[in-house]
Amino acid sequence: MTASRVTASRVTGSASGYRAGMSTTRGDPLRHETPTERLDRNWLELLQEMRVMQTGVQLIAGFLLTLPFQSRFAELDAWQEAQYLGLVCLSALTIAFLITPIALHRRIFGNHVKHRLVSTGHVMVTITLGAIALLMAGIVSFVFDVVVGRTAGLVAGGASLLVMLVLLVGVPMVVASRPESAPDS
Repeated sequence: MTASRVTASRVTGSASGYRAGMSTTRGDPLRHETPTERLDRNWLELLQEMRVMQTGVQLIAGFLLTLPFQSRFAELDAWQEAQYLGLVCLSALTIAFLITPIALHRRIFGNHVKHRLVSTGHVMVTITLGAIALLMAGIVSFVFDVVVGRTAGLVAGGASLLVMLVLLVGVPMVVASRPESAPDS
């Protein structure tokens, strides 16, 4: 890997090249791909990431939508009801962010602007990851609040959010800051 490629990887946080700030005008010399092939590969990688997230987000939304039909749901206090409704809205918003790149693809398909699609898709997937982190921490907080109590809910939710931040922000930053080693042949 060249020094400029390592620097670009560190700045953008990715060696795959679809991160904001990474030039999409030239191909990866280690992959021997054209800029168009690179954009196609990056789009397929984004789609695969969205497929992985889609199942989890759908299960979360389904879980949230079944709660009102449980007998204990009627016992929620005003805070818990507000928290629940906020989680339902956040779940819907997360799904919207997750499917926006697909709607964008449908709208601009064939317009030869795949670089816009890939960069916008990257932003939407990043926002989706943040929304999933908030959603998971909110669900943990809500469940602990209902089952154990308000204090336990706040502590568990805060701890969950901290773990999510470490895993979704800290770990990628550490991995991105390390120099790339030569690929095995």
